[in-house]
Amino acid sequence: MGFLYALEAIGTPLLDKLMGAVTYLGDEICFMVFAVGVFWCVSKRMGYYLMTVGFFGTILSQFLKILCAVPRPWVKDPDFTIVESARAGASGYSFPSGHTQNAVTLFGGTARYTRRPWLRWACLAVMVLICFSRMYLGVHTPLDVGAALAIGGVLVLALYPVMEEADRRPWVLTWVIAFMVVCSGAFVAYLYLRGDTGATAEDAANYASALSNGWKFVGATLGLLATNVLDRKYIRFETQAVWWAQLIKLAVGFGLLLAIRAGLKAPLIALCGGAAELAGGIRYLLIVLFAGCVWPLTFWGFSRLGRR
Repeated sequence: MGFLYALEAIGTPLLDKLMGAVTYLGDEICFMVFAVGVFWCVSKRMGYYLMTVGFFGTILSQFLKILCAVPRPWVKDPDFTIVESARAGASGYSFPSGHTQNAVTLFGGTARYTRRPWLRWACLAVMVLICFSRMYLGVHTPLDVGAALAIGGVLVLALYPVMEEADRRPWVLTWVIAFMVVCSGAFVAYLYLRGDTGATAEDAANYASALSNGWKFVGATLGLLATNVLDRKYIRFETQAVWWAQLIKLAVGFGLLLAIRAGLKAPLIALCGGAAELAGGIRYLLIVLFAGCVWPLTFWGFSRLGRR
């Protein structure tokens, strides 16, 4: 807490806004937009790499959050003041930092994957800034950030050779994704067996959030597994296209994704008899299937635009 108090002492309104903008780069939405954009337009291999590291890291991070139940800095020390604009994005327990995990996955993973030195150093610089922003804003302690940085770094380095092996034996990636499905299911099973043991309303809310996220992980990883199998055997879409066709592909694709994400929520909850957690899992399954299997069926047309 002493380090956070030192950062609080040097805070200014300009730095508050700047760090607030920087920290958003570690948000879940930014990660998914970047990873799916890479998957659609740059490299399927890199897209799988980022999503695999991201899903593994998020599942492990969520498990540690619910297992350790470490309160946020301002809950731990009521005298501490955070940057108020950051409060809305700081839900759940504090340890480890989810934004840091996303930052290491996205920018650390890109730095590991790219062969361009300037891009590597730029990604590492942004990653460090995001880590610092979580502490500057007062929503995480150095321990929260350091643990997430270590977890993400290990996954980035450990899974890269797996992707190289998958180039020679594609079924390796399929088994890795299948293992993610098992991990997601195990997390949900643990939450049901453990039950809501919290003593406060905040604990109950965090448990409900973890259960909801767990079902979303199950749906998303099942969708990614189906995507890998179907694309490897049948779809085999191309990522290359002329630049303006890529922009159309991204704009229309993400527009449809957002419409599906928003439009299916209420109907699926109704179809599941009010079981919002199960409905969330089905919704994320359908979102990933659209992103990985349905929308890529149109890519053959985009790849031919601009060709003579």
